[in-house]
Amino acid sequence: MNLLQPERLDRLAREYALGTLQGAARRRFERLLREAPLTGRVVAAWQERLGVLAHSVPAVQPGERVWEGLQQRLFAAPQRAGFGQWLQGLWAPRVLGGVLAGVLMATVVVRLEPQWLNLETSSEALPQSYVGLLVSEAGQATLLASSRRHGRTITVKLLQPIEVPAGQVARLWALPRDGAPFLVGEVPGKGSATLGLPNSAEKLFFTVARLGLTIEPAGGDAGAPVGPFVASGHCVKLW
Repeated sequence: MNLLQPERLDRLAREYALGTLQGAARRRFERLLREAPLTGRVVAAWQERLGVLAHSVPAVQPGERVWEGLQQRLFAAPQRAGFGQWLQGLWAPRVLGGVLAGVLMATVVVRLEPQWLNLETSSEALPQSYVGLLVSEAGQATLLASSRRHGRTITVKLLQPIEVPAGQVARLWALPRDGAPFLVGEVPGKGSATLGLPNSAEKLFFTVARLGLTIEPAGGDAGAPVGPFVASGHCVKLW
């Protein structure tokens, strides 16, 4: 098996960066990392792509009441001393926090890219897409946007409802690295929607570094954002 074949190497590097490559497959890949410099560059590229999204998501720490509830449920019944101590070590906050973080990461991956885990039939190893995750000023993940590279639509999903007063609309803006912002479309206050694009995502978002969300008067000038962004975040390409 030629592990340096481009599509196979890209898939293995992605799984290695995510931490889902395990066992003998991971050991073979780590040996390839030492022997083939190209492998390290592909892994580094995936770590950079995933790192941008990770930095956009605020860290969440369970509250004290969550830990207290877990302790009460798990250890209310008497345990034999040795077995109970082993369980307490297993369910210590630090260990349990790692488990919860792993579950959260797996959930995000499955929702964003189900085909990575072969949960979706696809003709490509990885759909070429633009993805944006917008975070509110309070640090809460608010809106997820995604569009296939050569598609002419963009799908938006509100991760939490936003308040849109009567007579106003929520507008999603693209913020290029150089140049003026341009309107992507109007989004609902909750749920999800598919917005049409005037051109392919590749042509529209190639130079876009960030996305922003504003609340503006309905029917007003849509040539530029009015007022502050209520949520914003990185726009990244995945391929």
